[in-house]
Amino acid sequence: MYCKFFNYNLKPDTESQQHETVVQGRDLPPIPATVYSSCKRAFTLLEIMVVVVIIGLLASLVTVRARSYLTVSRQNAAKVEISKIADALEAFYAIQNRYPNNEEGIAILCEKTPKFPDGLLNKVPKDPWGHDYIYNCPGRTSAYEIICYAADGKEGGENENTDIISGEY
Repeated sequence: MYCKFFNYNLKPDTESQQHETVVQGRDLPPIPATVYSSCKRAFTLLEIMVVVVIIGLLASLVTVRARSYLTVSRQNAAKVEISKIADALEAFYAIQNRYPNNEEGIAILCEKTPKFPDGLLNKVPKDPWGHDYIYNCPGRTSAYEIICYAADGKEGGENENTDIISGEY
């Protein structure tokens, strides 16, 4: 048998003799049994399966944790956008002495005016899940209300589907 690790040709002799090595026709002292067995050593299927299962478990834990971080970051991004819309609404109120009505909605904040040639907002924003923000005037507890229905796009919900409403955070 050939062992690449030590570059020896291993030839078993009779049962009573130890294995001898032959390298380019020269006789060398016998190789210990531990060296001989290390040349044949490999991973078993069971060992490989155990490693694959452990890697799979670790990957699933990382995925679950990363998903919760993504949800929280999207909720925080929605809160920041709601704050920007609220600032634009306050600027509109300062100029017009009124808030936009429900028909005008947030879209009126993007219109160009002599004081704001680019508009108060560059474009009508979408929430991090791709849904439109809901604008209500008057709001339940204030002059206006901006609502993000979160991941499900429906009113109500828990966890990642919790609604984000201006003035409540």
